[in-house]
Amino acid sequence: MKTKRHAARRRPSTRARWTTTAAALVATGVLVCLVVALRPDGDVDPGRTVAVPAAAPSGTVTRPPSAPPSPSPSRPSSASPTVSPGASPSKTPAVTPGARASASSPARAVAAEPPPAGRIRPGVTYRGLATHYDAGDGDGACLLGPSDDLMIAAMNHADYETSRACGAHLRVRAANGASVTVKVTNECPLPCAPGQLDLSKQAFAKLGALSAGQIPITWTLVSPSTPDTVAVRYKTGSTRYWCGVQVVGHRNPVARLEVRDDGAWHPLPRAEFNYFLSERGTGCGGPLRITDIYGEQLRLDGVAVRPDVLQPTGLQFRRH
Repeated sequence: MKTKRHAARRRPSTRARWTTTAAALVATGVLVCLVVALRPDGDVDPGRTVAVPAAAPSGTVTRPPSAPPSPSPSRPSSASPTVSPGASPSKTPAVTPGARASASSPARAVAAEPPPAGRIRPGVTYRGLATHYDAGDGDGACLLGPSDDLMIAAMNHADYETSRACGAHLRVRAANGASVTVKVTNECPLPCAPGQLDLSKQAFAKLGALSAGQIPITWTLVSPSTPDTVAVRYKTGSTRYWCGVQVVGHRNPVARLEVRDDGAWHPLPRAEFNYFLSERGTGCGGPLRITDIYGEQLRLDGVAVRPDVLQPTGLQFRRH
C-alpha cells in the first residue's frame, strides 16, 4: 500500500509526459472530427452509417458498379445481318430478297385523301350471271402466276376496270343458297356483261351443275382472313430506267401505288396486265407506298429492282 501511494506521488518521467500528451491530442482530434461530421451543415447525415471502403489492392482502382445495360428490343435475325470486322463497307452480306418497311415513318398509315371509289365497292351487292371456263394452272390476265388454289374467277371487262379488280376476293351466291369465295385472277372480255363472273369449273361446281352452263348469282367484295402477306414483283425487263411494279398477295384490292422522288410521292399509272408502270424510271428501286380501296397505306423503304422475283414485305392490309 505504501509503495503504491509513493509511486502515485512521483513526477512522471519525460517519456510518460509525451505519451500522455500524444494520447490527449489524438482524443482531441477524434472529438473535432466527430463535431465536424455531426454538424447540421456537414456532408454526412447523422442518421445513417457511412461505410468506409477497404483499401484497394495495389495497382487497382475501385469504381462504383456500373448500371446494367438496358435490354435491347428483340429483332429478327434477318433485320440486322452480321458483318465480319474485316469486311469492306462496300460489300454487304447477302440478304434474303424482300422489301423493308419504312423505319423513318410508320409502315401503316391512312391516306389523307382517300382513293377514288372504283366500280367494285365494299358493302355493295352486285347481280349478274356466272359462267365457267377451264382455268388451267390458275394464271390469267392479272399475271399473278400459277396457283394450286383454283377457287378463282375472271371479272367482266367493265368491272375489271384496267386490272383494278385483280386480287379482289368475292363471295358468290347462287339462287339455291350455295356460296363460294373466289379471287379475281383473270379478265372476261366482251361480250361478258357488267356483273358477270366467269368462274373456274372448280368454283362453278360449288354453286351448281356444270351442265347448266350459266346461273344467276349475286356477289360482294370480302376482306378475308389470309396467311399471305403483301409481296412486290418487278416486271421482266425492269431496270432503274424503266420498270413495272406489281403487288401480289393483298387482302384488299389495291387502288394506288406511288413512288418517292424529289421529296414527293408520285402515283404510277396501272396497265391492263396488272403492273404499275414507271416509263421514265422514276422511283424504280426506291421507296413505295401502296394504298388499298379503304385508304390504308403500306410504306416500304425500297424494293431492289430484281425482275420477276417475288419479294415479300411481311405486311398486310387490315381486315374489314
